[in-house]
Amino acid sequence: MNVVVSNLQDTIPVTDELLSLVQKAAESALTAEGAGTRVELGVALVDDDYIHDLNLRFRGRDRPTDVLAFPMREEEPAQAGEEGGVFLLGDVVISLPAAVRQAAEYGHGVNRELVRLVVHGTLHLLGYDHEQREDSARMREREEAVLGGLEV
Repeated sequence: MNVVVSNLQDTIPVTDELLSLVQKAAESALTAEGAGTRVELGVALVDDDYIHDLNLRFRGRDRPTDVLAFPMREEEPAQAGEEGGVFLLGDVVISLPAAVRQAAEYGHGVNRELVRLVVHGTLHLLGYDHEQREDSARMREREEAVLGGLEV
């Protein structure tokens, strides 16, 4: 399993420790969902302007958001792993300023909020959504299970 983390913003300082935490959160979600070892995904930390542009271009929503997920393929990672190559799952894009704001709003640390967004985005890449009430409850349950295994 390979998680590539990129810091594409300069609004908020990012340490190697934070990058490692992001990688660990994505790996934990992948492992918890049985994604296998041949999966690769990217996580990009961006600013509000960057994610606003993506949200407008790809979702038609003219505002920044906290996290976006861009899957590469529709098939399941387990199916692709049988081919013998690496399964490119997709990319999770997170607004780091939004994570900071939300951490303050929810009354917990930035690390916890960032990990929550990484897990949320990774679960989207694995096929979870929250469009329907039952889907939302199922996704929230999986998020909490993964977060419970991480110490943040």
